[in-house]
Amino acid sequence: MASLLDRLGIVVRRLREQQGLSVTDVAERSGLSSRFVTEIQAGRGNVSIVRLASLARALGTTAGRLVSDAENGAGEATRIVALLGIRGAGKSTIGPKLAARLGVEFLELDRLVEAEAGMAIGEIFATHGEEYFHRLEVSALRRLLAGGKSAVLATGGGIVESSEARLLLEERMTTVWLRASTEEHWTRVVRQGDARPMAGRPAAKAELRRLLARREPLYSRARYRVDTARLGIDGSVRFIAERLGA
Repeated sequence: MASLLDRLGIVVRRLREQQGLSVTDVAERSGLSSRFVTEIQAGRGNVSIVRLASLARALGTTAGRLVSDAENGAGEATRIVALLGIRGAGKSTIGPKLAARLGVEFLELDRLVEAEAGMAIGEIFATHGEEYFHRLEVSALRRLLAGGKSAVLATGGGIVESSEARLLLEERMTTVWLRASTEEHWTRVVRQGDARPMAGRPAAKAELRRLLARREPLYSRARYRVDTARLGIDGSVRFIAERLGA
């Protein structure tokens, strides 16, 4: 079972969406910050009675009703766990095992994007460019959310650099950063037989290090962080599942 804060976030988000309100709308109505509302929806944040009462009034309810609905699990049926991390993070290895433990489907966002576009990822980048690809990511995420289906979702490494996609992940899904060192990422990619990182690029490892350094502040916004190098595959699955109450 999810924690009370998780369930409270689900209830708040459901009420907001039912009324057609944005996070900014709720923040302005309640006198709270948009960041606070976002944090509550994500199951985080230090919730005082005064703040909870202000948030409840903005949503046309009471603090007691919000807590009661959260305790009773209102709106808890659907959950998407989004795995974040650069290539070699272990998303395609840990994801299916986690999905099996949770009893839900494992999905890869790249495959959903390909279905959205009717072409392979490489063709999308070659024909339309990165910006178009990120628009397709957002479209695929919205379609998945609209479907009301629980799943474990492996995202692309660069999705955190798209502010719109990142907001959807943070507000509507449970995000998990699969983290490891540059050396560990590199070793995994090479072990998989993928020569692309090295082909004609002698400084590829340094580029990987810079890429990871640039994205780490964005990955670190995830709800949970998992040291996959220390825990291993099965340990990482167990760690995530336990925090999800499974």
